[in-house]
Amino acid sequence: MFVCARGRKSSREKILDAAAELVSEIGSGRLTLEAVAERAGLSKGGLLYNFPNKEALLQGMIQRIVDEVSTEKEALRRQTEPCRNLEARLCIAALLKMRGSAMKDVANGMLAASAENPRLLDPVRHVIKETLDNLKANSDDLDAALLGWLAVEGLSNLEMHDLSPFSEGDRERIVKAIERLVSKGIAE
Repeated sequence: MFVCARGRKSSREKILDAAAELVSEIGSGRLTLEAVAERAGLSKGGLLYNFPNKEALLQGMIQRIVDEVSTEKEALRRQTEPCRNLEARLCIAALLKMRGSAMKDVANGMLAASAENPRLLDPVRHVIKETLDNLKANSDDLDAALLGWLAVEGLSNLEMHDLSPFSEGDRERIVKAIERLVSKGIAE
């Protein structure tokens, strides 16, 4: 987060917060720069200084989601001892931890916006490729690491779009199974 010297949010953060609130309320298709500027308490010129158009604002929102997951993963890395399939465990833990955040509505809005402009998801594509490359280079049991990562991505996507058929008990059982798979590996 960009914070001013006295601990106040930067204009950029205020804009991204306001845009996230609006996307959650009205969706990305009805989002206007004027509405975002008003919600952020800034002039439209102040908004345009940070984001010259709606596409740049949407890209900024997606990048912030990507950055939040990355920040969470690195925070977990500092707290975790080296272990089997560490990279997969960090990816899985970060994704699971982000489950309850306010990110859900924003991510859905961004996905809807990407239907009109698939390039908006380029930062996400980059992170997915980077994650895959990292798992390939740093996994003790690549099959287990990939299956665990894919399972959590699938579970997260079902939950993000309110499509999950799983009860909370089912979900806990699935998460424990994923954790066992990644920690113990696949028996040949």
